[in-house]
Parts: sequence; structure tokens; C-alpha cells
Amino acid sequence: MFKPFNTTGIGSLPHTDPVEACNIILESVDIPFWPQLPHRSFRESMGPQYSEGFPFVRIDGDNLHVEQAEDAASAAFYEAIAGRTGFPISAEYAAGLHAFIDILKQKNQRLAAVKGHITGPLTFSLSLTDKQKRPIFFDDEMRELSLELLKGKASWQIDILKPFAEKVLIFVDEPILTALGTSTYIGVSNEEASRMLKEIVDYIHECGGLAGIHCCGKADWPLVLSSGIDVFNFDAFDYGETLGMYPEEITSFLNNKGYIAWGIVPTTEAIKDVNFQLLRERLEKGLTSLEKVGIPSDMLRHQALITPSCGTGSLDTKDALKVFSLLKELRNSYVKG
Repeated sequence: MFKPFNTTGIGSLPHTDPVEACNIILESVDIPFWPQLPHRSFRESMGPQYSEGFPFVRIDGDNLHVEQAEDAASAAFYEAIAGRTGFPISAEYAAGLHAFIDILKQKNQRLAAVKGHITGPLTFSLSLTDKQKRPIFFDDEMRELSLELLKGKASWQIDILKPFAEKVLIFVDEPILTALGTSTYIGVSNEEASRMLKEIVDYIHECGGLAGIHCCGKADWPLVLSSGIDVFNFDAFDYGETLGMYPEEITSFLNNKGYIAWGIVPTTEAIKDVNFQLLRERLEKGLTSLEKVGIPSDMLRHQALITPSCGTGSLDTKDALKVFSLLKELRNSYVKG
């Protein structure tokens, strides 16, 4: 499906020029992705970016909340869900996506794979709140509607990216998975989290895409691995050895032709102090920890991708470029043996 140690990125870049951001991506990774540009606009932040078309959302400056929609807007939204028409993302909410499409059209070449992304249904519904600051996750109807919205965002991306690549990979970005089980989200059951993840992964597959889940912390990996995903992406810089606790789940995932995307290049302040050798050693340490618990080395390395640990949007431009430079250097070291 992918070549061993192919590279891709998570989503955000610190740039405000969408064309510049796209060109960096196209020059740096094997599986190009469209860039989120949160410094360009609040609408390109993780939650707002996928709220377009959700009739209950109100954006006032840099504030977003949910309230009752007008009947006509609600009716149109329900009709769109029933018709499975998808929910577009405009240039106002994703300038990087539209610049990405324009560049691919100009290049007039078909790639092996491209990557899109959505905010995951848990992160989306637990981040969006009503006027009382209550997450919409805890409203049964709103939780389901937000899931349908995100399905539509995924299917629309698959449709517009299909002409440019043999495979379209959609990452479901779920940073909030790291906090499940804490007092903040005590009302969120593992069963409901699992259901929502499986449902959106299944829908991505139905639409002809490949599905991945990205989580930039430590989470319930068996829950993630059992969701039916094709690619499992995690922060391997800080949590590279945590996978060794789940040899059966990892083996089953790999036997089902899943790929582990090792987020080995840090996107925190740590990027200032790391170099190629340190990252290569840390990645090898993570791989070896799984080999030691009985996971076949050939399978593990054949089904490995490498990525940054998270998006680079929180970094300055210089450090973001270092992330992609190190990623490329790591990839070349494995490809060349």
C-alpha cells in the first residue's frame, strides 16, 4: 500500500502564504498533504475549520459557540445528511487545501497517494460548546449531527483529491484521546468513543479512502487499533516505547495490513536541540522494543511510515523547516539502508 518509511505530515504549518506552505510540503514528503494555516485565520484552527456548514455554529471574531439554528438552515442540513452530498470546505476556511488542489492541477500528474484530514468526532464534539460552555458531545442529537458533519467533510475531501492520486488517506485527528478517562471527561465512555471512531473510519472506507488516526500523546492504544484504521500515527518521540505494552494488538493490526506511522520528529521546543542521529537512535529504540516482544522485524519495518509528532503550526517558520528537513533525512537513511 505504501513504501517502507514513506513520510507525510500531520496538518498545520506556521505559514500564512498557502502556496509557500504547499510547496514546502510537496518538496519534503512522500505522501503530500494540504496545510492547515491557523496563523492565517481563526477559521483555520482545529475546531472552526470543519464547522463550516454546521447551522448551529456561530463565529464572532475569535470565539465560536453553538446555539439553536433557524428552521430553514436546520432543514437544509438534515437534507444534506440524508442525500450524502458531502460538506465542502471553502477557501475561507482552508486556503491551503484550495492552493494544494490548484498546484496539483498545474502539475498534471497523478501521485501514488495524498493525505487529507479532519478533526476527529470526539475532539470536535468535546471542544464545541453551547453558551453555557457545555460540550455538544453531551447532547445526543448534536453529537450525532457533528459526526455526520465530519463524515461529509471526509467524503468531500476524498472526492476532490481522488483525481490526483491512486490512494487518498484521511487522518482523523484526535488529540483529546489523551484526556479520556480523566476527571474532565468522566462522562465519556470508552464504548461511545470506540463507536464514533469506528463509524467515521468505516465511512471513509465506504467512500473509497484509507483511514488513519493521529493522536499526539499517550492514549488507549487498543481502542485506537481496534477502530479499523489503515494507519496508526502517534508521538513516537515521547512515547515510542509505549506500544510494547500491547504486543497482541500491534501484531493483529500489522497482520491486517495496517501501518504504524512513527511521529518521531518533535514539534515542540525539543526540535531546537535534536539532530538526525538522536532521532534515528530513538526511532530504532522504538522499533526494537516491539521486536523484543515478538513482533517480526520484517513486517514491522515494511509497514512503517515516519512523520512529525504533531502539526508544526505552533512552531516558528525556521523550526518548522527543520522538522521537515530532519524528516526527509531520516527517510533517506532508511531507503538507502
